[in-house]
Amino acid sequence: MEEEVKTIRDYFDIVKRRKWALVFPACVILFLAFIITLILPPVFRSMSTILIEEQDIPPEYVKTTVSGYAEQRLQSISQRIMSSQRLVEVINRFNLYRDLRRKLTIDEVIGIMRKDIRFEAINVDVVDRGRGGAPTPMTIAFTLSYDGRNPQVVQQVANVLASLYLEENLKVRADRAREASKFLDDETKNMQDQLAQVDAKIANFKEKHVNELPELVPINIQTLDRVEREVDMLKQQLRTAKEREGYLESQLAGIPVDASSQDRILLKDLKAKLIQLKSKYSDKHPDVKKMKTEIAELEERVKGTPAKPIGGRQRFQPDDQPDNPAYVSFSAQLSSIQAEITTLQRQIDDLNKKRSDYYQRIEASPRVEEAYKALMADRNNIQTKFDEMMKKTMEARVAQGLEKEQMGERFTIIDPARLPEKPVKPNVPAILLIGLFLGVGAGVGTAAMKEFNDRSVRDPKVLTELLRLPVLVTVPVIVTARDVLRQKIQRRRITVIAAAIFVIGLILIHFFVVDLVVLWARLTRRL
Repeated sequence: MEEEVKTIRDYFDIVKRRKWALVFPACVILFLAFIITLILPPVFRSMSTILIEEQDIPPEYVKTTVSGYAEQRLQSISQRIMSSQRLVEVINRFNLYRDLRRKLTIDEVIGIMRKDIRFEAINVDVVDRGRGGAPTPMTIAFTLSYDGRNPQVVQQVANVLASLYLEENLKVRADRAREASKFLDDETKNMQDQLAQVDAKIANFKEKHVNELPELVPINIQTLDRVEREVDMLKQQLRTAKEREGYLESQLAGIPVDASSQDRILLKDLKAKLIQLKSKYSDKHPDVKKMKTEIAELEERVKGTPAKPIGGRQRFQPDDQPDNPAYVSFSAQLSSIQAEITTLQRQIDDLNKKRSDYYQRIEASPRVEEAYKALMADRNNIQTKFDEMMKKTMEARVAQGLEKEQMGERFTIIDPARLPEKPVKPNVPAILLIGLFLGVGAGVGTAAMKEFNDRSVRDPKVLTELLRLPVLVTVPVIVTARDVLRQKIQRRRITVIAAAIFVIGLILIHFFVVDLVVLWARLTRRL
């Protein structure tokens, strides 16, 4: 048999036949949904809107030490507020979940409260000129709400949670600013100690190599040149003095020590001259007589004086002093020259030692300079870090003062939690709509199942196709008084059901209109 093709009239006939299979499940499920809306306890919600305000002083003048984005700080603060200890304090303060605490553990109750607390960030697209004008999302505010059964308690809990967020934000910012300032202070002191240690090393190094420092190399070279010139000059003076000493010694060798020695030399000369005169003249010649007289006087004078050596450098007793003026003069000059020679030699020796010392200084300067440069490089690095750390420390102190005066980034309640006037749960329109859709689906499913399992024949054509015989006559439906009564009862039932559906529709429309008005009011207030 070929598959039967259904027409629109067939579907109308099916609906007419299976009207109770369609209507009854839909009404039952819709009624159950309505009962559920009545049974579920009302849940109220109170919400606070908190604005994230920037710091009063521009960041170009005072940089805060609290880094990170607002979203990260909000997540961190939320974790602190949602900790078990904080939530237990709130639960005990307002005696929340009194019935559940008798049945569940405290951890389960805390989990339920975390679900009742809602946190939502309000983001806007901000155009950053530094990124080529690309809009980036930025959190400028957030909402904090709490769901509960008692409107007054819900409002109080929402206000307490908002105040906890404000207090925790101030506390976290103050703690971070204080910790940053303390850390930088400690680091600055460490840098200062390191700088003092390096300065002490440099001082000890300078004290140990005071004459070998690189900045003294030019002075050492100049001093060395001057010392060499002085040595050359002294050597020239020494050569001149030695030449003078030799001359005086040669002159002193031919001078008698005293006057008696000179008389004997003169006596010899006179006797030689007398012999010459006698060879020419007789003894009566006046010159010969005069010469004899002078020789006699000189012999008498020489006899009274002991003989002493003539010339050379003699040694005398303390009381035996030379009395020859020429000898005394040359001897004094010789002693002076010898003393000068000794002084010059000593000066030359001292200058030679000094020159050796300066040579050693100049030779040691490269090694000293390398070590000195290493120390100075360390000191410069530490000094640079110390200056940077001091700058950061001052900025941290200013930032700490900024947070202390509450002039930094802060949270401000712009819309405090209010007393809820309407419960947010259960959502009656949604439940009724779901019940309506489920009921219609259940009715259609029930009618389809009955129609699929019904094998009765209601059309002559179908009967002809099944029996392969022609249909001669069809008997119409005979309506009795009982059938008329049954039809009246059915009409009344349909009227009641239609009225119930109409009332439920009005309720749904009322809830939808109220929700739209509330939503519009919230959007208008935010804008």
